[in-house]
Amino acid sequence: MTEQHVYVVDDEEAVRRSLSFLLRTSGYQTALYASGIEFLREAKGLEPGCVLLDVRMPEMDGLEVQRELAARGVALPVIVLTGHGDIGTAVQAMKAGAIDFLEKPFEKAALIDALTVGFAQLAQAGAGAEAARGAELRLAALTARERDVLAGLAKGLPNKTIAYDLGISPRTVEVHRANLMTKLEVRSLSEALRIAFAVGMG
Repeated sequence: MTEQHVYVVDDEEAVRRSLSFLLRTSGYQTALYASGIEFLREAKGLEPGCVLLDVRMPEMDGLEVQRELAARGVALPVIVLTGHGDIGTAVQAMKAGAIDFLEKPFEKAALIDALTVGFAQLAQAGAGAEAARGAELRLAALTARERDVLAGLAKGLPNKTIAYDLGISPRTVEVHRANLMTKLEVRSLSEALRIAFAVGMG
């Protein structure tokens, strides 16, 4: 990810402006929203990025926005911004999946640290989704029988047990195993298993 997007959701214009300035001078791309409702209107189509979400807002508070994001399947890391004395709310937000909370006024270093965690989480999720897509494409090359053998290997079963379960000879299992390794372009069983696990086998 070259551009790192940060979405600032806060009903106070002064807070939005100062956060935007601070983030832009630190190399982030920002988009500002004056309410949770305004943000949710666009949330589904946004580039991957982190959300700085104020807890206390009129119409719809930060926790409601967070719940709505989860309900819509929008998996953007959320960092909650709280006023003094909102610690209980911040803990609720963390339980609901927020990665961190910052009490206003906060240090720039604390904000950057929280964002670093958020972007690391995004990169991992992206890599996981990418790996799963790549694995699905490679598994599509296998016959149904080769998939069965791979599923047995992913469960940690020896060739003899796989052969018994599938009603074929251990020698045939070995042939299928060699074929699937060739088709998946892997040199070791551990590499084959990594592909199997990426799509949830075993």
